Amino acid sequence: MALRFGWCGLLLAFLLGLAAPAAAADFESLVDALNVGGYNDKAKAVEAMAATGDPRAAPVLDALGAGLLFIRTTDKRIVIGRPKDGSYELTDAVSGEALGTAPESALDKIKVNNKVRRSISAAMGALTLRNPNPAVRRAAADAVFKSADSGALEVLEAALGAETDEGIKVRMYQARAAILLGGDGPEADKLAAVEVIRKRGDRDAMSLLLAVAAGTGAVAEAAAAGARAIERDLELWDTLQNMIYGLSLGSVLLLAAIGLAITFGVMGVINMAHGEMVMIGAYVTFVVQEVIRTSVPELFGFSLFIALPLAFLIAGAVGVGIERGIIRFLYGRPLETLLATWGLSLILQQAVRSIFGPTNREVGTPSWMSGAVELGPLLVTYNRLAITIFALAVFVLLLIVLRKTSFGLQMRAVTQNREMAGAMGIRTGSVDALTFGLGSGIAGIAGVALSQVDNVSPNLGQGYIIDSFMVVVFGGVGNLWGTLVGALSLGIANKFLEPVAGAVLGKILVLVFIILFIQKRPRGLFALKGRAVEA
Repeated sequence: MALRFGWCGLLLAFLLGLAAPAAAADFESLVDALNVGGYNDKAKAVEAMAATGDPRAAPVLDALGAGLLFIRTTDKRIVIGRPKDGSYELTDAVSGEALGTAPESALDKIKVNNKVRRSISAAMGALTLRNPNPAVRRAAADAVFKSADSGALEVLEAALGAETDEGIKVRMYQARAAILLGGDGPEADKLAAVEVIRKRGDRDAMSLLLAVAAGTGAVAEAAAAGARAIERDLELWDTLQNMIYGLSLGSVLLLAAIGLAITFGVMGVINMAHGEMVMIGAYVTFVVQEVIRTSVPELFGFSLFIALPLAFLIAGAVGVGIERGIIRFLYGRPLETLLATWGLSLILQQAVRSIFGPTNREVGTPSWMSGAVELGPLLVTYNRLAITIFALAVFVLLLIVLRKTSFGLQMRAVTQNREMAGAMGIRTGSVDALTFGLGSGIAGIAGVALSQVDNVSPNLGQGYIIDSFMVVVFGGVGNLWGTLVGALSLGIANKFLEPVAGAVLGKILVLVFIILFIQKRPRGLFALKGRAVEA
């Protein structure tokens, strides 16, 4: 028995020894075919190489598509060349053996056209269908779907049989349907393929069905109906996308405007330096991250949590200093207050330029805020989602402070009737200073959030100051609920107008609407109540 097993082993080894050179010879002939004949012949050679499923094919085809596959003129050997120090580092295309370097003059590039590039794209998709990485297999299935190359069908069906991930398997079935729909198979198979592609429901699927719908017969009619169904679904998704993006923009506006709503509502001060408080918060985030990068890089994931209280305290302290040093001498003089705070904003911008320079500063995104969540055909980034949740959390926390603390009670009393509040023993000057500090501190933490979605530069606050005033005036001066509704409404309106009118004209239309609106409701959506306010 042992002897029989030994002879079987020797026979198997002998057969494998014969098969390995044969396989090597076959692959070598396929590589040589890439430089034989015209572009149609090269495209066929690419498809034949992909059909083998040989792992050596991927780097060769990738180099061919990138223009890095050459013939070495000295021995007519096909090589992969990678640029290095003015020459090319060579690798044998068949064996992968390193061949040293050669100047460009010693190499002839194997040329390709668009047809060959499409064949390469489809082939690379087919070759990566069995990759251990699920993301690579998913991308490969999508590449085959877009190319609908019949040469990939055999490899695709083999990959389908081995696939264990249900999501990727669905993508592979869709790619198979795209190939069958463009082939010469039975009508029943094509009708089934139309249904599979219709369920995919994205723009690539609609484009594929529209191409088939241009023909005649039952398949064309089914494709046209499927394309119409996808179009209706996409219109609904577009509406949802505008809503989600509008809420994201509205949350950014809410963060930028909520501090202004407090200072403007309590003191009636038009603070043109409010945007610079946002800028200070963003630069605090930059400094915190720089310190963490150089000292304790393992804490980078917590950098935003460290920056939030620091930004609040620093921006709040600057706000108190502005109120005590400038604004308290200008109450009742709105024009002088506006000019003073505008001049102060220019001073703060120039101070930041002098300290940090005029260029944008890099603020990193922690790993827990990177990536996106997939909602059908939509991708909602984690950083935008986090900012939306953060803005609502700040809003709720501010409501609690105003409704449940003695400071909030005093602030509301001063807002509604300053003289009566003073007569009741409330130190209105201290309330003004602390209120201005609170509004500035909230602008500072808004800067921490905005550093994740906008450039950190000395001009950061200027992009939000006008929008902040629009939100406050539209919602109702000093009313937090009005600020919330105003910010979200304007954010959604902007996102619905941008695709129709463009970004600039959309903003103009929003501004015109607000001007017309305040003609009818000068106090905004939610006007404050109180004898002094109504007087």
